[in-house]
Amino acid sequence: MNTPTLDVEPRRSRKLLIIVIALAAVATLAVTALLINIFERKQEAKNPFYEVVDLNDTIDDPAVWAKNFPFQYDLYKRTVDMQRTKYGGSEAMPHSPTEADPRSVVARSKLEEDPRLKTIWAGYAFSADYRERRGHAYMLEDQTFTERQKFNPPAMCINCHASLVTTFLKLGDGDLMKGFNVISNTHMTYAQIRQYVKHPVACIDCHDPQTMQLRITRPAFIEGIRALKASQGVLNYDVKTMATRQEMRSYVCGQCHVTYYFQPSNKRLTYPWAKGLKVEDVIAVEDDGKIKEWEHPDSGAELIKARHPEFEMWNQGVHARSGVACADCHMPYMRQGGLKISDHQINSPLLKVNRSCQTCHHFPEEELKARVEDIQDRFFDLRNTALDALVDLINDIKAQKAKGAPDAQLAAARAYQRNGQFMIDFVMSENSMGFHAPQEALRILGDAINLCRLGQVILHGGPPPSHNPPNIKNVSLSSEAASATTTPTK
Repeated sequence: MNTPTLDVEPRRSRKLLIIVIALAAVATLAVTALLINIFERKQEAKNPFYEVVDLNDTIDDPAVWAKNFPFQYDLYKRTVDMQRTKYGGSEAMPHSPTEADPRSVVARSKLEEDPRLKTIWAGYAFSADYRERRGHAYMLEDQTFTERQKFNPPAMCINCHASLVTTFLKLGDGDLMKGFNVISNTHMTYAQIRQYVKHPVACIDCHDPQTMQLRITRPAFIEGIRALKASQGVLNYDVKTMATRQEMRSYVCGQCHVTYYFQPSNKRLTYPWAKGLKVEDVIAVEDDGKIKEWEHPDSGAELIKARHPEFEMWNQGVHARSGVACADCHMPYMRQGGLKISDHQINSPLLKVNRSCQTCHHFPEEELKARVEDIQDRFFDLRNTALDALVDLINDIKAQKAKGAPDAQLAAARAYQRNGQFMIDFVMSENSMGFHAPQEALRILGDAINLCRLGQVILHGGPPPSHNPPNIKNVSLSSEAASATTTPTK
């Protein structure tokens, strides 16, 4: 009997065909899904936000803006995080709530860490309370409940701590500058202006609600940058129409991260930039305005306080000269789905080195951190030397005054203290620990140490200096004062 021959080859061919068709179908579905995903992401990129609410200049609550910008708002809320770097950030310190201060957590006190600060600021508000900085979320709360409130600060101290657009517009009948002037001309107090504001600096302070373009909302900056440009030969500078987009990515930060003073007549907030942004330029402007914020109780020197001149110091550094904006490092771009957005957590670049630093500097993360900390270590060491020199000068003036030193010698020493102390304060209050402009920061500290030394030389009858540090005008001495410096004080 013959065995039937099996048709093996056709069966194998049919199976292979089915497998190929199935794989092709799966591949087609995968490619289709990929293309759909790419299309959706491209649509997201074309439409960076969805207009859920109609925003305008009457809405200062960031939670409302969040309906259109949920990703940015989620990051903004994370400014409550208290993360430290070696020299920055803050640690949460427990605080017993009271009726006057309901906070349960505060930042660590810098005064307790370094008692020399109490000596240099004796008689002034900062000798009562000065703490590590916390995130933007806390800026209004921490200012409202600081012990410095006992010194009755001017109303426009709130300029850098609160969302003020709606307040300016309300007080100025729709005119931002007019509202700013009303606060000064009516001599409002901090307690009075505080009743108008509800939120810390928020979306509305940096963005146009219709276009989301960056904008300037602080009149003091508008006036300050116009004065600065005039000193550079650019007259009638209008930051709203003449600033580039990249410049605006620093200017919106420079609205607040600056030093300033209050005009004696009406406590009008003023940025002292009419001669430039260097520390000597600021001193010259405040000298011309005869600015005296307080008199030191031990030395009798008439002093001025530096605030937080990050913008001024950044302008002296290599990053500014290279066209790097504040936002490039502190608000680096990041991906959220198909969107490219700025990181609105706004904290130290050392906490996001891969996005903040390695975009330009192609070195390992740990090496970049080490470089930064090396710069900061050097600054911190020289800062300590400068503080010692300043405290020595203050104590020496006090001691020589008690011994009956001539008024001319005391006046000269006090003038050296005024300049030297402001220079130390300038770089110490600037929150990069010298990193924004390393060479400039060390130069300022070196000159300040020399000013303190010259003050002590004058006190003890030494000869007037052959020269002062560059850009610091000579301390004027009358003929009587000049002769007094040659007679040692006993």
